[in-house]
Amino acid sequence: MPAPLRLAVIGAAHAHVRYALDEVTARENLVLVGVADPDPATAARYAGEFDVPAYDDHGRLLDELRPDVVMVAGIYADRAEAVVDSLRAGAHVLADKPLCTTRAELDAIEAAQQETGRIVTLLLEKRNYPETLAARALLADGSLGDLVQIASTGPHKLNRPTRPDWFLTRKGYGGILGDLAVHDIDLVLLLSGATEGTVAGLADGTDPEFALSGSLLLRAGSIAATIEVNWLTPAASPYHGDYRMRLTGTEGTAELFWAQNKLIAATTERPPWQVELPPGRRPAADAFDALSAGLEPETGTAAGFAATRVALLAQESADAGGVVVPWTYGQLRGLPG
Repeated sequence: MPAPLRLAVIGAAHAHVRYALDEVTARENLVLVGVADPDPATAARYAGEFDVPAYDDHGRLLDELRPDVVMVAGIYADRAEAVVDSLRAGAHVLADKPLCTTRAELDAIEAAQQETGRIVTLLLEKRNYPETLAARALLADGSLGDLVQIASTGPHKLNRPTRPDWFLTRKGYGGILGDLAVHDIDLVLLLSGATEGTVAGLADGTDPEFALSGSLLLRAGSIAATIEVNWLTPAASPYHGDYRMRLTGTEGTAELFWAQNKLIAATTERPPWQVELPPGRRPAADAFDALSAGLEPETGTAAGFAATRVALLAQESADAGGVVVPWTYGQLRGLPG
C-alpha cells in the first residue's frame, strides 16, 4: 500500500478548514502532520485535536515537515502568499475560496504553479451537491435542450458580532464579488463550456470597507448569466443562505434549491416534477481521491484559476462603476489574450 498523503494546514481562520480535516478523519491514506496560523491559539486548537505540531510561521512548517498537500483557509488577504510558498515547497494546494483577493496575487499564484507543476484545487463544493449533480445529468441527457440562461442568488447571513475584524475590511476580505460569486461563476463556466465572454459587476457602496450586496452579469459564450450575492439573509431565517439557481434551456428549465435539498424541473413534454437526487459528496473528497491516485481533481487547476479571475474582474468592474470587461480562455489561463 502506498504511503499516506501528508497534509498540512496553513491558515485556519475560516471554518472551511474542516473540509480537509474531515477527510483526515474519514480516510486511512491521509494524515495531518502540522498546522500553521499567525494566531497561535488558532493553530494550537486544530493541532491539538490531532496531536500534531503547531506553528505561527508557515515557512518553518514547510521547511520542517515538507507536506505533500497543503490546505489553505486563512485570512483572505494572506492566502496568496501561503499558496505560492506551498507550491514552491513542492506541495499540492487545496484552497478554500477565495483563492486570493487581487489579480496581481492570482498572477503570482499562476506563475508559481506553472514553475512547479503542482496542482491547485479550489474547493468549489457546489459542483458536488446532489442538486447540482442531478441538474448536470439533465443537461447531459438533453432533457433541457440547449442551455440559454442562468440566474443565481447567493444570500448569506452576516452574523456581524461573530465576524473577526479582518473580515469586515476591504484589505482583509477583498470584496463581495471576489468572494461570494466564485461558486456560481464556476458553475456557469462548467455548464456553458465557454471560452470567451464579458463580465460587468455592481456592488453596494454604502460602506467602502464592506459591501453588503453585489451583482454581476456574465456572458459566457452564447449564455447570459446573472449572479446576485449579499450578506442580508435575515437573522431569523432558517437558512444561513437560501441559495438558488435557475437553468433555462430551449426545451426545459431546472431550478436548484440548494438549501432546501430540492430540484424542480419542467420540459416541453413533462410538467414540473421534483427530481430524485443522487448522493452528494463531501467538499474535499474528490480532491483527495484524485491526489491519492496521482491524478488531477475534477475541479482542477485551470477551473479554479478561471473562476477566480472572472470573479476578480467582476469586482474590478464594480469598483469602476460597472464597466463591461471582456475575458477569454487565454486570459483565464494567464496566457496572452
